[in-house]
Amino acid sequence: MTKTALQWGGRFAQPPDATLLAFGSSLEEDLVLAPFDVRCSLAHVAALSGGSIVASNVASALREALARIASEIERDEFASVARACGAEDVHGAIDARVRELCSNGEGEWLHAGRSRNDQVATTLLLYARERAEEGATVSLEIARTVVASAKEELAAGTRLAATTHWQPAQPVLLAFWLVAAAEPFVRAARRFAACAKAARASSPLGSAALAGSTLPLDRIAAAKELGFDAPSRNAMDAIGTRDEVLDVAHAVARAVTDASRVAGELVIWCTPAFGYARLGDASSTGSSLMPQKRNPDPFELVRASAAELVGAYAGALGTLGGLPLSYHRDLQQTKRLAIAAIERGIATLRAFARAIADVRFNRERMNAQAAGGYVVATDVADALILAGISARHAHALVGAAVATAEREGRALTTADLAALAKEAGLATLDAPLDASASVRAKRTTGSTNPDEVAKSIRAIEEEMRSFK
Repeated sequence: MTKTALQWGGRFAQPPDATLLAFGSSLEEDLVLAPFDVRCSLAHVAALSGGSIVASNVASALREALARIASEIERDEFASVARACGAEDVHGAIDARVRELCSNGEGEWLHAGRSRNDQVATTLLLYARERAEEGATVSLEIARTVVASAKEELAAGTRLAATTHWQPAQPVLLAFWLVAAAEPFVRAARRFAACAKAARASSPLGSAALAGSTLPLDRIAAAKELGFDAPSRNAMDAIGTRDEVLDVAHAVARAVTDASRVAGELVIWCTPAFGYARLGDASSTGSSLMPQKRNPDPFELVRASAAELVGAYAGALGTLGGLPLSYHRDLQQTKRLAIAAIERGIATLRAFARAIADVRFNRERMNAQAAGGYVVATDVADALILAGISARHAHALVGAAVATAEREGRALTTADLAALAKEAGLATLDAPLDASASVRAKRTTGSTNPDEVAKSIRAIEEEMRSFK
């Protein structure tokens, strides 16, 4: 280890214990923050220059060194440099590299008026902002893919026996199910957009350790360079909060949880027992033993990732419990868990986006099964209610009719409608007895009626267009 890699040490009589230093290192999980730290450091140079704290030649040398590091990061060369220098974290590694590149000692000025506390807080906000924008983009990509499929299936009129408790419930259009699958990702995009906006609100840079600085840093220039609305109002809060990165981790966990619900249903639909869907070859895997297998592995991994991310988010949030204001080293763990959740979550959403685009539906199979399981029973009960029979009585009458038909191994027929009319004291009873009629009979806003599904598709497409 080189002594110059550490950003502290003057008041210590002996070097730090190597094992404890390694225990406290966050370099590996920090490396993803490297490009954001460079941007943060360039903005700090603007603050130093704007406050006339450094001469123009020093500012130029610092900018040149940081530009070179940015190039090394882009070429995937910086990680090895950072690991070799012995720094505790990526922030220290970049500082050490700047000092190495500035041959006339200009690098010694980079950290003037800056603490790792405001540096880390600012870098995390830049990271959170970019990942939130990525999350919104991929969420909208998923929604657009699913809505495009919904339009195709609406045109085809594909019907589906929708379930609750995995038991046949009521007939719906497949397009209706697909819009239901798309809606959560539009909500996810909204959440991500809100996270990105929050991460642009105020810049911690210039807050220093917790109290601000006696140096005349130009915080407004630094905030403007980084795309923040303004400098933060309170230095202690600015360096101690992790709200925005936690909000992105939460948004990611929520979006992946929604993806896991769709994925879980598609896993079932891809089984031969259902036969409703097929995942393309490019997205499926086989078995090392059983030649016939085609497994929907991406969807199974999405399903598992949801649990992983919920745990990571809960762990990150838990590190803040009872933590006093200002900076404490516990926040390093907050950062580690939040970054791990966000990186895994965005990767999971991207995988889900690719896999769901590779799903094809078996219309014939769905249509054939759409009326099975007495899924029109509710329509029959509704017809009795419209004829003046109370809801409870209608429910009991139709339940008994279903039980009779089930014992006889047949579907409900017009003869059952006639028997129900007679038992209820009605002259006649008309009700849908097939899936198509049941779907068309729906009257309420937001229902599976084809006109309502078309309306919901137009509305969701209009909302997606509103995202910048």
